[in-house]
Amino acid sequence: MNNFSRRKFLSSVALTGAAAALLPEVASTQSLLGVVRPTVVISSGNGLAAVDKAMRMIEQGSDALDAVIAGVNLVEDDPNDMTVGYGGLPNEDGIVELDASVMHGPTHRAGAVASLRNIKNPSLVAKMVMERTDHVLLVGEGALQFAKMHGFKEEDLLTEESRNMWVKWKEHLSTEDDYLPPHSIDDKNIGSKFHEVMHTNGTINCLGKDRNGNISGVTTTSGLAYKIPGRVGDSPIIGAGLYVDNEVGGAGSTGRGEANLTCCSSVLIVEFMRQGKSPEEACFMACKRIVEYTKMKRLLTDDGKPKFNVTFYAINKRGEHGCVSLFSGGSYCLHDGKQNKKFDPAYLYKRS
Repeated sequence: MNNFSRRKFLSSVALTGAAAALLPEVASTQSLLGVVRPTVVISSGNGLAAVDKAMRMIEQGSDALDAVIAGVNLVEDDPNDMTVGYGGLPNEDGIVELDASVMHGPTHRAGAVASLRNIKNPSLVAKMVMERTDHVLLVGEGALQFAKMHGFKEEDLLTEESRNMWVKWKEHLSTEDDYLPPHSIDDKNIGSKFHEVMHTNGTINCLGKDRNGNISGVTTTSGLAYKIPGRVGDSPIIGAGLYVDNEVGGAGSTGRGEANLTCCSSVLIVEFMRQGKSPEEACFMACKRIVEYTKMKRLLTDDGKPKFNVTFYAINKRGEHGCVSLFSGGSYCLHDGKQNKKFDPAYLYKRS
């Protein structure tokens, strides 16, 4: 089922070292060249402005968590990004529900919210959960009441563009919802969830290492478009959509949350890095794990590849970074303290 070749992967790692002078953006070349970046910020491809904001704050002495949250707030506030915050695509009832998590490396604390309505900056509410409660995760109405208690203002998050997209989806609705009839592991033609034109599962993950060597991260999303109300993906789940160990590194994800939830990949990536793997190698291993554990035939193509994509982002204590997707395409953003650029992720499969 899995076309990923171990020999190909090992050879790619070797080639990384050989190509160090030509490909300075590749994570593992930093250690091979003996270069240690004192600061670094990485994010998903929709975060170019976010990593720039975060790095400017870090260079001014800000804590990494404050910096990466301020960065993703730009995306949460942007109505043109229909996968995060204000203007995010709604659930099947036309209501925007947001998820977010934060994790602070130096204190190993975390906070998260899920199915939060009417508050456009869930990452800030997640940080408040971390700082002002004895809990880690608040959901639904409880998360909203907590946000209002701390002065967050309710507002309609559905823009005219996202409303029109939802109406179009409703008008074409047939089997393109998330409800499934009884089915077995061998059933293939169940639902049509993966029509990319109508369904999105974008997110922003942002990880940063500050001038004190501390690592923190944030993941925020409006989740899978047209989802069943109350659906929660991996983004607000510590260990799945985000995980940080300040002595090792941090990892986060975007893509199909259900695939990542059953693998808790972010904590796995950090543990792989603890064992000595580079961030890129650790992300490759997490991708391979998801492919191996995807067994429902309705989620697989005829040649055994997933019908979905997942992307992982990671940094380690030395400031090395990695980003790997199941499929080619897309991009990620990296600011190494000198330049802010987009790069192509590594991948398991070339998209046909």
